[in-house]
Amino acid sequence: MKLIQSRDNPFFKTLKRLAESGRERRKAGCTLLDGAHLLTAYEEQFGAVETLVIAKSAINNPEFAALIAGREALTISDSLMRDLGLVDTPSGLLALAKLPSGNVTVNIENDAILLDGIQDPGNLGTLLRTAAAVGIRQALLSPGCASPWSPKALRAGQGAQFALAIHEDIDLAGFMADYRGTTAVTTLEQATSLYEAKWSGSLAWIFGAEGQGVRPELLATAQLKIRIPMPGGMESLNVAAAAAVCLYENLRRKSA
Repeated sequence: MKLIQSRDNPFFKTLKRLAESGRERRKAGCTLLDGAHLLTAYEEQFGAVETLVIAKSAINNPEFAALIAGREALTISDSLMRDLGLVDTPSGLLALAKLPSGNVTVNIENDAILLDGIQDPGNLGTLLRTAAAVGIRQALLSPGCASPWSPKALRAGQGAQFALAIHEDIDLAGFMADYRGTTAVTTLEQATSLYEAKWSGSLAWIFGAEGQGVRPELLATAQLKIRIPMPGGMESLNVAAAAAVCLYENLRRKSA
């Protein structure tokens, strides 16, 4: 396998741009997957990736060797792998993969998760992972959300992005007006306890930005306002934790 050791190598420069820029990922129509789990999850849904890249020190990793067998792979030095800055602890295996097609139509009848200005890629990936885990199959992201296809969001999502229909830059207020189920939001104002609130049928859950929360116009429009009980005295929960509480309560009721 060819070994790339120079930062001036054109292919390394391409990897660096994809690692750092959402614009470059959209322009190229591809992203970078770090690790065997993401690679396997992607290929189960979309088929073989375009290019595999392995760190020099990981060549003898038996798990990676099995995935690479019979396929071309490029090798880069460990220092270049770290320089990409994809995640804090690179696995040693990268895949250059096409972004899934965004041609799936937004569904106004089924369960959904609506994300309003979630800017932290780790939180975004975790929210998508929880939604996929409970069986939700579509996520609508407002303008201002982090990219769900960034390496850090993909790492946090652990394959959730490949199990969901993800719609970016969506007018959430417009979707809520057309939605044929119930729209629900967490808030402390004029809200009913999660465990006392009544609902049935499809739900679209709205979760807001880490600092400011859900925008007032969306908060006012939501049909169901829910408060998560916190008898321990904390004022709030991390958005990903709050979403997990709500989504699993919904799953529990559906499974009862």
